[in-house]
Amino acid sequence: MKNLKNDHYTYRVTWSEDDKEYVGLCAEFPSLSWLASSQQAALKGVSSLVGEVVADMKKSREAIPAPLAGKQFSGKFLVRVPPDVHRHLAVEAAEAGVSLNRLASSKLAH
Repeated sequence: MKNLKNDHYTYRVTWSEDDKEYVGLCAEFPSLSWLASSQQAALKGVSSLVGEVVADMKKSREAIPAPLAGKQFSGKFLVRVPPDVHRHLAVEAAEAGVSLNRLASSKLAH
């Protein structure tokens, strides 16, 4: 098994108005979080927690999520929309003189 480092995961720190503290999150482990009074402490806490969880998962031979940073993305995905939304976007693309793909990509980027 490849030796994963918990610092390769995708972390985010945000303010929790409900808790009046910063909350550290990890995209690959959405059920984990860490509350702290500073951004740095929230990041350190959630990173340490992820490390503990990964170690426990290794011991019990559970599948460990791969870090998103190392994943290769094709740049393609299928989105299903209602027919009226599809029609509206096709008209908007035609009026703008661009492909539907270019219009959708632009909207997703913003």
